[in-house]
Amino acid sequence: MNLAAAFAHSATQRPEKVALFYGESEWTYADLLARASTVAGQLTADWGVKPGDRVGLWLKNRPEFITAVFGILGAGAVLVPFNNFLKPDEVNYILADAGIDVLISEADLLSQAPTLMAARPGLKCFSVETFATTAASPPPGFPLATTARDEADLAVIIYTSGTTGRPKGAMLSHGNLLHNVDSCRIVLETVDRDRMAVLLPLFHSYMLTVGVLLPLLVGGTVVLVKSLGQTKLILQELCLRQATILPAIPPLYRALASSPVPLTLPFRLCISGSAPLPLQVLNDFEAKYHLPLIEGYGLSEASPVVAKNPLRGTRKAGSIGIPIAHVELTVQDDAGQMLPPGAVGELCVRGGNVMLGYWNQPAETAKVFRQGWLLTGDLGYRDADGYFFITDRKKDMLLVNGNNVYPREIEEVIYQYPGVREAAVIGVADPRRGEQPLAFVSPAEGVTLLERELIQFIRGKIADYKVPRRVVFLPALPRNATGKILKTSLREVKI
Repeated sequence: MNLAAAFAHSATQRPEKVALFYGESEWTYADLLARASTVAGQLTADWGVKPGDRVGLWLKNRPEFITAVFGILGAGAVLVPFNNFLKPDEVNYILADAGIDVLISEADLLSQAPTLMAARPGLKCFSVETFATTAASPPPGFPLATTARDEADLAVIIYTSGTTGRPKGAMLSHGNLLHNVDSCRIVLETVDRDRMAVLLPLFHSYMLTVGVLLPLLVGGTVVLVKSLGQTKLILQELCLRQATILPAIPPLYRALASSPVPLTLPFRLCISGSAPLPLQVLNDFEAKYHLPLIEGYGLSEASPVVAKNPLRGTRKAGSIGIPIAHVELTVQDDAGQMLPPGAVGELCVRGGNVMLGYWNQPAETAKVFRQGWLLTGDLGYRDADGYFFITDRKKDMLLVNGNNVYPREIEEVIYQYPGVREAAVIGVADPRRGEQPLAFVSPAEGVTLLERELIQFIRGKIADYKVPRRVVFLPALPRNATGKILKTSLREVKI
């Protein structure tokens, strides 16, 4: 089985069912399958794409993204989705690193095509706007996945965000992604009646798996939000289409939790991912809407979902929950020894969802694998009930006077202070103490915060050596496209 064949099977079981809502338009499974087959046929017959070739996909959120995904996979090629916020130099790096000769994009992004082609002679760029007018129907009898791709074959290369150095391409097989889809189906109890809200970027591994593959392979429906920007318009669209599952990021839940008027939301389940969810936001949201807001955890190298709080049974605030079905998660020390409950160490993952390795980087691959376990780079612990908690990124941990200090612990305290919208803590070198915590805070709209009073509040909550010696106020904290605060950018702020 491969991803394209799995989608084709799902589509042929329910050809007339609506598979995708986008604004006022509706796409049936038959529509998506026909368009995907057209893309697959054009890639192979007209553009010379062979099995195993890497094909770039540089699109904003639109229906053609989904048909291109299955078209690329259906041609036996390897999908390489691009962050649509990248600049030409960043795009050129991935084109060269992945050896991409065919790039599917859209008109406004392809205004940069001459720059890309100059850097990579032979690159062929195609716009999805031309598919509707120039793409012929697929050859008679042309199915998806005519090439023999099996579960062990490479399907997708997801380039990491590159917050430290150049991005690396995580190689995910068809089996990796099918494994993660099935695990998510089990833990989210996803069925064909579900409608998955998709407002996060489709190029992100989380949306590819949970927002696209999961609903379409189980026969559900994707509600691809067209009205991005204002939270009110987003919610109107999701309510109109009666979305049942909302995967989103902490800033959206923060906006909903602080909304002066509680809204009636259609969801049966809300999921927070991509970045840590402040405990205060979780409590405020659930108190206001009486909906389960489940925090989970994952990384691109694991296809990406690893853990979630259970839908039924105990949910622990501040925890990433327990491993999803058929995935193992442990806490280990630097020597690879399993640590007991309560001890902080590195989270390590094992399962069929774990990547094949980094594209063309065997040395980097070797660094993140140990005795069959994927080393996540995240620090955390497991409690006595088997629930996992993340304390911080391994590289972000501070050493203050010989004591381990986890920025996330400080950030959670700052979020409790009235009027704080965003918070992030980094370490700065200190000749006497080794490092000191430095806090960056963005106040809520119309709120003025005083550094002295905020530090005094923090001092009343945590040990003195953990207290930031300074707080820098900014209108907004820098974030990437999926909502993660960019601490690398904060380290460059002149203070």
